[in-house]
Amino acid sequence: MVRNRNIAARVGGWSARHRWWALLIWVAFVAGATFVGGAVGTAEMKSYESANGDSRAAGQILDGAGFVDPAGEIVLVQSTRVTVDDPAFKAAVDDVVRSITATGQAENVTTPYDAQPSPVTADKRTTLIQFTMKGDADTAADRVKPVLDAVEGVQARHPDLRVEQAGGASADKLIGEAIDDDFVRAEQLSLPITLGILLAAFGAILAAIIPVALALTAIAGATGLLALTSQFLAVDAATTNVMLLIGLAVGVDYSLFYIMREREEQAKGRSKQRAIEIAAGTSGRAVLISGITVIVAMAGMFLTGNGIFMGFAEGTILVVLTAVVGSLTALPALLSLIGDKIDARAFHGTVRVLTRGRVTWRRILGVRGGESRVWGAILRPVLRHPIISVVIAGGLMIALAVPGLSLKPGPQTIDELQGDYKIAETFKAIDKAFPGGNEPAVVVVENPDTAAIERLKEQALASGHFNEPFTVDVNPRGDVARISIGIKGTGTDAVSENAIHALRDTIIPATLPGAHVTGSTAGSMDFNDQMSATRPLVFGFVLLLAFILLLVSFRSLVVAVKAILLNLLSVAAAYGVLVLVFQWGYGESVIGFQSTGTITDWLPMFLFVILFGLSMDYHVFILSRIREAYDKGMRTEDAVAHGIRSTAGVVTSAALIMVAVFAVFATLSLLTFMQMGVGLAAAILIDATIVRAVLLPATMRLLGEWNWYLPRWLDWLPRLSHGDDDEDELPAPRKEPALV
Repeated sequence: MVRNRNIAARVGGWSARHRWWALLIWVAFVAGATFVGGAVGTAEMKSYESANGDSRAAGQILDGAGFVDPAGEIVLVQSTRVTVDDPAFKAAVDDVVRSITATGQAENVTTPYDAQPSPVTADKRTTLIQFTMKGDADTAADRVKPVLDAVEGVQARHPDLRVEQAGGASADKLIGEAIDDDFVRAEQLSLPITLGILLAAFGAILAAIIPVALALTAIAGATGLLALTSQFLAVDAATTNVMLLIGLAVGVDYSLFYIMREREEQAKGRSKQRAIEIAAGTSGRAVLISGITVIVAMAGMFLTGNGIFMGFAEGTILVVLTAVVGSLTALPALLSLIGDKIDARAFHGTVRVLTRGRVTWRRILGVRGGESRVWGAILRPVLRHPIISVVIAGGLMIALAVPGLSLKPGPQTIDELQGDYKIAETFKAIDKAFPGGNEPAVVVVENPDTAAIERLKEQALASGHFNEPFTVDVNPRGDVARISIGIKGTGTDAVSENAIHALRDTIIPATLPGAHVTGSTAGSMDFNDQMSATRPLVFGFVLLLAFILLLVSFRSLVVAVKAILLNLLSVAAAYGVLVLVFQWGYGESVIGFQSTGTITDWLPMFLFVILFGLSMDYHVFILSRIREAYDKGMRTEDAVAHGIRSTAGVVTSAALIMVAVFAVFATLSLLTFMQMGVGLAAAILIDATIVRAVLLPATMRLLGEWNWYLPRWLDWLPRLSHGDDDEDELPAPRKEPALV
């Protein structure tokens, strides 16, 4: 008999038989990729490459114009009692000027008492002291600390006034450090949480360490590869953070699928080599299909035409691909090398605490090789009453999804920063006192004409959509002008958007034909327009290719369609949770944030492709086990019960790890990452419980043999093996007739 004909089985079998070669190749690959990546360095995209439409065109012109932009800073001076004309107010302003100048870092200081004064509010109780940092703007954040200390000293000497600093350099210093600390803390928390869950699931230290080690080496190798590919398609700085998140999730999942099947086969009395062969031919194949499906989902982000999404696609595809390769090659080699030592219980006291009691985690979930008792108890009523189960579970999912219809996207603003950050409050106070001054509309024109720019100013201010300040900068070559105009509204509301429309549609055509408009508001509008235009392409691409992959893998039209529908339902439910928590604010007191009333504009598309891909992990793994039992002769109902009970331990452990890791991101300071963490965690939890434990088995029970329906005109599709050809394991043949 010829066994293990699928590619995963052949690769896994070879790796197990040539374990030292397989491990050497893997280590050499990771070390080589890491070394080369470190030598080359990851190429980060230019700022305009993250923009779309007219904003991107403006940014591209500015990028090549050679503007030398100093780092601008602002000191807010505000009083509730006195005005700028009061001696006490003037004394505080003078103190600020002396103090910041004494640091040797500030120049071009402007106050309300100069010939060309800095802005003052109508009630004269608030003003801005404007200055620039000396030297290169790129290093200003490293040199701004003495200036911040000087301003704090002025505040201490004038307690009756509000004296606070804000600006690009100070924000990079204070906010950037806080966010960096957040990510370090998240990464430090993710690893011990993952190890703890794996240790509780396996009860063995090596079995817990191997999945994490494989995931981390896959991330390291993929990061090295990213440095090479980024030379052709530059990426956003956040790409490596996303790679860590996805790489840890899929890397651990794939190892779990593989190791648990290998241990299950050994528990049946198989030899070490035979157990690895069977795991390679079954779980290994599921890993391969799942990985390809995830990669297809991630590839959909290329169709957005947005640089950030394209970079995310590049990074996540590399890390998933590397994790799949490692799972199919290095993992079976490690299992072959370690053998029975994988069950060794080092740190026995700790393991005993985690698995204490007669009914342990592993016995409950069935992670040691048996079928899960808990999921068996859940499955019995689900399979006995499938219609009721579908109605209740489906109704709950739809109810969760309904709020998602009200999802309102919005750009990232200073309100994103949650927690006790004084500089955020300073920015908000400045924006309240001088609306539109922080985020003006920016008009970019080549070969500028002074008279035309003056006409632009007159019409813009006369339109009622704009206000001072109106500033014009010309590049050193004199061929590009950058015009900043204060925009009314909040920057994210209809008032601001109407101003951009008026500027682009009416004012510019009449004064500066061919000019481009960028800025925060314009950039957000262009991004939303791009997402609206490409969303059908992305969704269609992901759904169609996932459908084709599932159709070919399982030779079933029903399985492919149902998998797509269930995954869409999971994503819709995640959208609903996001709206409930972050847009309607029902989770403010629990998580500790202040709602902005919107969901970050890039998040819905990102969540769709990520969640669709990750949900396929569980679906493919469970369906592969069900199809394996069905192909060996089980009735569909029995195969469903057996497949879900025998995979419940893997799915539950993997889901717990993903939920825990994603939930850590809900503790970060930026609202976007809170939303991402909650959205991912909620979706995975819903998918691994309501969908996989109730809706999937209930719908399969209702459909019976129709689950495997394939039209005759598709009979040419290849027949792929879902199990290992081991005849002594065949159950009794099913008695009902097949419909295919």
